[in-house]
Amino acid sequence: QEQLVESGGGLVQRGGSLRLSCTASGTLTSVFNPSIVGWYRQAPGKERDLVATITGSGGTNYADAVKGRFTISRDNARKRVFLQMNDLAPEDTAVYYCYRSLNGRNFWGQGTQVTVNS
Repeated sequence: QEQLVESGGGLVQRGGSLRLSCTASGTLTSVFNPSIVGWYRQAPGKERDLVATITGSGGTNYADAVKGRFTISRDNARKRVFLQMNDLAPEDTAVYYCYRSLNGRNFWGQGTQVTVNS
């Protein structure tokens, strides 16, 4: 059974940094490698929104709100995806979800909380 397991969330002060990690277990490398993987986030009372995605060939897409501050990367050999978050602000506070998509099938992690204090 496939699972996406996130780690790295926590509490940080404004201007601080965090690095989120997500590992795909139960997923074949031949399936993970061509997948689009990435991160979404959901703040209290709001919809789940795109943060960043990365294709199997390394093409990236970022939400305007995080451009220049967040960097997404992936390690296909270890079936992992990362989100380096710098210059964090209180509006970045949310539950961050790992995401994988291939051929119309989507998978989600359980989420990790990121809280940024002002």
